[in-house]
Amino acid sequence: MPTVTRRTFRSSPHRDAFATWAAISALLTRTNTGAQQELGSVAGIASSIIADKACENSPIIVSCEGPQTRIYCLYDDDAIDGSDVNEDVLGFDPLKGDWSISLPCEPDDLGWVQSSLKQKSERITARDKNETKKQDTANNSQGATLEIDLEGLLKP
Repeated sequence: MPTVTRRTFRSSPHRDAFATWAAISALLTRTNTGAQQELGSVAGIASSIIADKACENSPIIVSCEGPQTRIYCLYDDDAIDGSDVNEDVLGFDPLKGDWSISLPCEPDDLGWVQSSLKQKSERITARDKNETKKQDTANNSQGATLEIDLEGLLKP
């Protein structure tokens, strides 16, 4: 099972959706400046998704050759309080090698968002925000099971 890292960003009303995407982009491209332009090209679309609060319970999923990064956003009182925020720098390059970003999206907006993203980037895609739980369940059922040989363990 791949290693997963979680980050949680404060959004509205602490910062607007565009500033939230800028902060997320800055975290992701800190060690990969080549990806800055690609993430910047989808800023309007990503901001729309963030403004719709699609990232509240369904993460932005960043996959690469290293650990997977899941990014959530806080809204309303949680964003003001900020006690659950974690915008710390990652100890690895989240866009290393063949990377991709999957943005959660409201089901009603999925068609236009996917179409718009496809025009801007092959690596940044959108999915139904309700799909994440299905993916997590599928990943858990496909994970390796641990079998313990009790006889071998208990032998002197």
